[in-house]
Amino acid sequence: MRRVVGPLLALTVALVLADSAVVTLALPDILRELDTSVAQVAWVLISFNLVLAIAAVPAAVALARVRPAVPTALGIAAFAGASAWCAVAGSIDVLIAARCVQALGGAVAVVGCLELLVARYDERRGITVWVTAGVVGTATGPFAGGLLTELISWQSIFIVQVPVAVLAVPAALAVVAMPLPTLDRHRPDVRPNVTLALLSAALTAALFLLVLLLVEGWSRSPGIAALTVSVVPVAAIAAGPLARALRPSDEMEVAVGCFLIAGGLVGLAILPSAHLGWTVAPQALVGLGLGLTVDRLTAKAVSLRLPRIEHAGWTIGARHVGVVLGLAVLTPVFTADLRDAQVPAQEAITALVLDAPLQPQGKIAVAEALGTALSAEQGQVPELGPAFDRIDVPVEEQFALARLERDLGDQLERAATRAFRDSFLLGAGFALLALLVVVAPRRRRTAS
Repeated sequence: MRRVVGPLLALTVALVLADSAVVTLALPDILRELDTSVAQVAWVLISFNLVLAIAAVPAAVALARVRPAVPTALGIAAFAGASAWCAVAGSIDVLIAARCVQALGGAVAVVGCLELLVARYDERRGITVWVTAGVVGTATGPFAGGLLTELISWQSIFIVQVPVAVLAVPAALAVVAMPLPTLDRHRPDVRPNVTLALLSAALTAALFLLVLLLVEGWSRSPGIAALTVSVVPVAAIAAGPLARALRPSDEMEVAVGCFLIAGGLVGLAILPSAHLGWTVAPQALVGLGLGLTVDRLTAKAVSLRLPRIEHAGWTIGARHVGVVLGLAVLTPVFTADLRDAQVPAQEAITALVLDAPLQPQGKIAVAEALGTALSAEQGQVPELGPAFDRIDVPVEEQFALARLERDLGDQLERAATRAFRDSFLLGAGFALLALLVVVAPRRRRTAS
């Protein structure tokens, strides 16, 4: 048991922080299966991040005054129970309520695991393991969720978390950790926490909007989208060895990471086509930036600051405030842009239909089928396949009809790509604001 205590606690931290975005690729399936609205299904993401942001600091303050093993084990157990509840939720309201309970348990679990990892190892290694687990969880969440949704179902995202969390309960109880006497109290380090919040808002654009573009805009399956966004965690993991080889200063490393995230988001904003290959380089920049920034900023905000667990709570709170900020700012922008893109897209579709080498009867059938599809999916990118399946044309016009379907699909993909452009640029703006916070001159303290 002693050998697996540390890995189980680290895996728990990764699971909790992965849950901030793990359901992103499952949202379309949840939308259809629970028969809900886009606004409601968005709260599956928002509710978890909002509750985690609010609960992290109070949970840390409470745990700083007691032996953390038992409260941490209870938090992990609550997280496991709420994960099971999410898996069996039969309505969107029940799922959102379960996600809130999941976040409450996760807040206690993730801050408590820091103290237990420090007790299991030592301060330096314990903090390193805790920070690394959080970065890996954040980066791999959308990839893991999309893969599970494609291979099994969206419910499996929550089911697989239950046994891991259940095993982590006795692991937490096995660690003897005493609360540190508070001989000194440090104020939260504002600069790294503000930077974390702004970067989390920027990363929301990369981890949330990109998968929506792939699934809803380009009509890729959750599995294909998951494999596509795996570039981000791979690049984030590669950032560590790269930084150790180059040995930049901490401030330079974070500044470069902010710039890379901004550059990657600009790259996603100006994609020339809907080919998946165009997303690889921008994602690699985002992943490298994530790996260079989040762990370094979190360690800076926590290390050598007392009570350590309270400062861990501040970093978790800051990160998830940033996620909520990103969702609150970016989601209305891209939904509005998607609505605004409908009229020019419909005009372009009309022109393509009129120019198609079809008989008038065929053009009328196409127009009627497309009109039904477009009106039924207001505010979303319509699926053209079912509409074209209902169109009956002579054999000699089948090739022209297939070509028209392909051209219309390309037109819709271009419209969707443009609709996400402003949101990606706003995400880049958040990253540049974080860069300004990093490079801003520090105010010198005057002697009293």
